[in-house]
Amino acid sequence: MQTKNAVLEDLQGIVGKENLREATPEDAIDGVEPSLVVEPGSVEEISAVMKLARGEGLAVSLRGGGTKTYLGAPPRSLDLILSTARMDGIIEHVPGDQIVRTQSGVRLAALQEKLAEANQMLGIDPPEEGATIGGVVAANSSGPRRYRYGTVRDLIIGITVVLADGTVAKAGGKVVKNVAGYDLSKLFTGSLGTLGVIADANFRLHPRPESARTVAVEVETPQAARDAAQAIVHSQVEATAVELHWSDEAKLISVLLESIPGGIEAKEERASFLLEEFGEVRTLGDGEVENLEPLSTVSADEVEIKIGAPPTELATVLDSVLDAAKRRDLTARMTGHAGTGVTYAVLSGEEGALAEVVDEVREIRTRNGGSAVVRRAPTSFKKRVDVWGPAGDYLGLTRRVKEKFDPGYTMNPGRFIGGI
Repeated sequence: MQTKNAVLEDLQGIVGKENLREATPEDAIDGVEPSLVVEPGSVEEISAVMKLARGEGLAVSLRGGGTKTYLGAPPRSLDLILSTARMDGIIEHVPGDQIVRTQSGVRLAALQEKLAEANQMLGIDPPEEGATIGGVVAANSSGPRRYRYGTVRDLIIGITVVLADGTVAKAGGKVVKNVAGYDLSKLFTGSLGTLGVIADANFRLHPRPESARTVAVEVETPQAARDAAQAIVHSQVEATAVELHWSDEAKLISVLLESIPGGIEAKEERASFLLEEFGEVRTLGDGEVENLEPLSTVSADEVEIKIGAPPTELATVLDSVLDAAKRRDLTARMTGHAGTGVTYAVLSGEEGALAEVVDEVREIRTRNGGSAVVRRAPTSFKKRVDVWGPAGDYLGLTRRVKEKFDPGYTMNPGRFIGGI
């Protein structure tokens, strides 16, 4: 292995002196601080950086907008942060085909602004401000609109990646009909930077809706929340999103409706009629919609868990979390995608009691075929509780994939399921 200075010189030769710097405490991930931060500006530079890192045995973590660094377990080791900040170009947008190809460092918000010029959009809306395309794909991030448009896995149709040894691999194509390589695109979606570097990605697009309304019903019980959501799910309203908002201040099921201007009133009227039996119904103004608490509002000492369960079990999910928290004098607030079965619980209180709640909720969910993953938590909590929980047969498959793509465990070691 070379000395640190020799590695520094080699990296400078690849990306230029101005695109390499010493790491600072702000670059640390769960208390583990790297030595260097490098910003390659092309696929070729990423490839050269990864070849060097692999050859020198450097542990690499990837960063786009820095909005997902809270995900996963603390890294087992960390030497180099590879930033995609310079990979911020939209490579190709074909409005007629409703296709876009973009580099991984492009901010999602900037991409949506560009697509809006053609009255198009990418149908994903994760809440993290500043998220990049690469981070969204790596974390398989989604938001309320997943109910109508699906997740990243449903929208990605091609990808270019750089593997841990510097190999450049491509899959998919520019058109939806080209299905070659879909598996690779989906494999990297949700891989959390453990298989390689996402350099660029292709997506299918949707027309931007011309008109939108949000109808909400105030509910009093978890069962009413579940029933209200199911009333919309099993109707012909064709909602874009069906969301849960549960706290001491408000208990709502909100329904996002989108249509052409001439059809939005009919959708609004039908949704309101379906929700009337569950509580007071009103159409929210723009300010009220914006003030609905985003999932990203989590303080440094709180614990957020993501719970996966069938949408029909929403009441059971709410009851289990609220009951477990109440018995330990913890506070809990919950949001989520009531139409697709993803619920987020944010818990506050003493760390030992928080760990007990996570264990209890996880045991209930896994027993019923669901999951409970710790998304955000203090580092001390992550060292106490397995953030991922039991993976079952999926762990063996994940290990085999990791061994194939990154046998040297260069990429994000220790952060994924089972310490991968």
